[in-house]
Order: sequence, then structure tokens, then C-alpha cells
Amino acid sequence: MNIIIVDYGMGNLHSVKQKLIRLNVNVIISSNPKDIEQSDKIILPGVGHFGKAVQSLQQLKLIDVLNEQVLIKKKPILGICLGMQLMAKRSDEGNCDGLGWFNAEVIKIEVQNRLKYKVPHTGWNQITISKPSKLMNDIPDFSEFYFVHSYHFKAMDLDDVLNESHYESKIVSAIERDNIFGVQYHPEKSHDVGELLLKNFIKL
Repeated sequence: MNIIIVDYGMGNLHSVKQKLIRLNVNVIISSNPKDIEQSDKIILPGVGHFGKAVQSLQQLKLIDVLNEQVLIKKKPILGICLGMQLMAKRSDEGNCDGLGWFNAEVIKIEVQNRLKYKVPHTGWNQITISKPSKLMNDIPDFSEFYFVHSYHFKAMDLDDVLNESHYESKIVSAIERDNIFGVQYHPEKSHDVGELLLKNFIKL
């Protein structure tokens, strides 16, 4: 089992790597397309600005190889935080197109009660599980994961929604279709339940 963490200059690369090493898998951090081709599974992390992330993926010539490995070869991929958002068609952050793997857009979190709900949404929040998934094996409904984000994923196809969370209103906190998985929260920062999610991804 070889897992690659895609390095495009934005993300919690090393904390994700350390979690995976603890789970006894071979893991590398790389921006080399050949490493992506030779991997069994892909993790696309990310923290930061959507537009800059797309620009970085373009400059590193990673978009074509990701499309080939994920859409054609059906290699399992897990997007984390910005990595999940990049799977949408477009984002208001940078006003640019994403990978387009999901019929979705990424929009700014809007709240009415600014005393109770802050943007960015930072800290622990519960998830509800919207459909059966191997990624969620042994993870109970209402488990708590750690979030840090100012924009959220608006899915046009509700069948793609795997988790939802409540932050004044409902937000999509995980997505899944076929071999493509994304989580808005950070499993690498979510203690035992986050480690369990990564274990489930390894077992896919």
C-alpha cells in the first residue's frame, strides 16, 4: 500500500503524514506526477486560498494526472479541507474554476448571529452521516471533528453528501461519489475518530 500526499504548497502535509505513519502505511509527500501514477491511494490536503491553490496545481502540471488517476483509473482519493473544496466546479474565493469532479460550488460562510457564530468556523463540531459509507465504518453519528474554514461546499446533487454539520445553518462536511471522498474537517487533528476515518480510507 503506497499513499501519496499531494504537495502543491498549501496544507497540513506533515501532520497528515505523521498520522499515516502511525497507521503503518508507506506514505510520501510529493508533487511529482510519476509518484501520483505509482501510488495506490491519493490524499489531497489543503489550507488557504482556493484561487492560489488552483494556480499552484496548474503550475505544477498536476491537474491532468489527477484527472487521469481519479476519473479514469478510479484510484481512491481523499480531499481534506481545501482539498475537498477543490473538487467543486468553482469557488467564490478567487472567483475561479475547480477540478469539477462534483456539481458544486464553494461559497463564503454567512451567519446572522455574529456573537455566537464566528467566521472562520474554527473548532470542534458534530457531524451527521447522510448515507452508508465504508469511510464512516464504526464512526457514530454526532461524532466530533475539528474544523477551520471560511468557505463551505454547496452540493447541487444531494446524493453526493456524506456528512452534514450545523453552524447556524446546515453545511456539507463530507462528500462521496464512487472512489472520490472529501472531508471539510481535519481528521489529522481530530484525535481517535479522525484516526479511525484515515484507517477506513486505507482499507478501501
